[in-house]
Amino acid sequence: MNDCVLLSVEETYQADARATAGGVPGVELMEAAGRAVANGIRQRWDKQPVAVLCGPGSNGGDGFVVARLLREAGWPVRLALLGSPEKLTGDAAVNAKRWQGTVAELKADVLDGRRLAVDALFGAGLTRPLEGAAKTVIDAVNARKMDCVAIDIPSGVDGDTGEVLGTAPRATLTITFFRAKPGHFLLPGRILCGDVNIADIGIPESVLEGIAPKTFVNDPSWWRRRYPRPKAEGNKYSRGHLVVMGGAEMTGAARLAAGAARRAGAGLVTIAAPSEAFAIYAAGDPGTLVKPIADDAGFEDFLSDPRRNAVLAGPGAGTGEQTRRRVLAALQAEKTCLLDADALTVFQDAPRHLFDAIHSPCLLTPHEGEFRRLFAGGGGKLARARAAARQSGAVILLKGADTVIAAADERAVIDATAPPDLATAGTGDVLAGIAAGLMAQGMNVFDAACAAVWLHGKAAAAVGPGLIAEDLPKALPRIIAELLNP
Repeated sequence: MNDCVLLSVEETYQADARATAGGVPGVELMEAAGRAVANGIRQRWDKQPVAVLCGPGSNGGDGFVVARLLREAGWPVRLALLGSPEKLTGDAAVNAKRWQGTVAELKADVLDGRRLAVDALFGAGLTRPLEGAAKTVIDAVNARKMDCVAIDIPSGVDGDTGEVLGTAPRATLTITFFRAKPGHFLLPGRILCGDVNIADIGIPESVLEGIAPKTFVNDPSWWRRRYPRPKAEGNKYSRGHLVVMGGAEMTGAARLAAGAARRAGAGLVTIAAPSEAFAIYAAGDPGTLVKPIADDAGFEDFLSDPRRNAVLAGPGAGTGEQTRRRVLAALQAEKTCLLDADALTVFQDAPRHLFDAIHSPCLLTPHEGEFRRLFAGGGGKLARARAAARQSGAVILLKGADTVIAAADERAVIDATAPPDLATAGTGDVLAGIAAGLMAQGMNVFDAACAAVWLHGKAAAAVGPGLIAEDLPKALPRIIAELLNP
């Protein structure tokens, strides 16, 4: 699990401090960091002129180490510093003195005759937009389309949010240390980082115990052992019975979700369909059960059977008052619930009514537009998802190319598996179905959300270009088999 840990900027400082307090000298950590970057450069590029752009802090100190080691290896190095060497302090000052070459003023012309630049300006330590000479030089790196190696994270990318503070270089390679940060995986930071390598620089693993991080990158090692597996003595009833609330018009959404839930392992899946649309639903997959529902009383009666343990509401349900009433009925029945799409939108005028009704395990799966209809407040995606989980009492799956899953206890996972091919109609319905299918089998909501997003992304990658939503459930069996038998 520790391999999945992401550290905030503050937690990274804590890790460094704990390592130093534990007997690892800071100057040794800086030397190891610079060596990791220099080695990464030498492994990826042939020997060539390089510009090392150093800032006034520890990131700049790393840059001095990189410059020295590359020069010792015979690389033509031009080093430029933002500020004066005399103003450097601590380990950065030590490594500046070890540099025997010229220290140029940080200006765009230091890039002349170079195709490769090392961004050692600020890394994650920046808290305000780049300005002055730093901005000018970074803009020049981008304008010249130079290869760029970022130390820690591209300067100008917020390490906690992935947001850009004014401008930032488009790195080809980012080398960070000990553990990655959320900004390496959240957009747009993930794109600007290029390839990300995490280097071991001698920080003991034991420092994580005192930090107790709660942010992780999505990976099966985090939840695989809790993934539901069929038991020899089991049957379809023991694998859960999911009820999918069907709409009268957009019938494809509920059918996609139901099919995905079945592929995810739910023992029984029933679409609770409006009577007038029964024939359409019944003509679909023969393994999906369909129950005609005439009115709210009929819906509530259908849910009264305790074997029907989970409800998926929202895909194609419609944004009328009926959807709202039936969502509240499912919550009142204390079923495990997944609420998506229309089941969220119907509460946009009174989100507190929804939150106050959540007393059983519940997953909300909004995209950004649906999220903004329910939750106020700004900040980065990770912070917003956490705040929404605390406010609602549900697990939040905030969808996107950098999906975030957050729980009320501050645990959060960032997923980076989703390929752009998923940007097509119906794929969100499939995701909801996978998650609901896992929840119906008894997987806890947070784990089910993480597993569903991972499976969804891997299935999409397996299909590749030309993907449509209907392809995803068909791709799941092979992905699940590989998951359970690595």
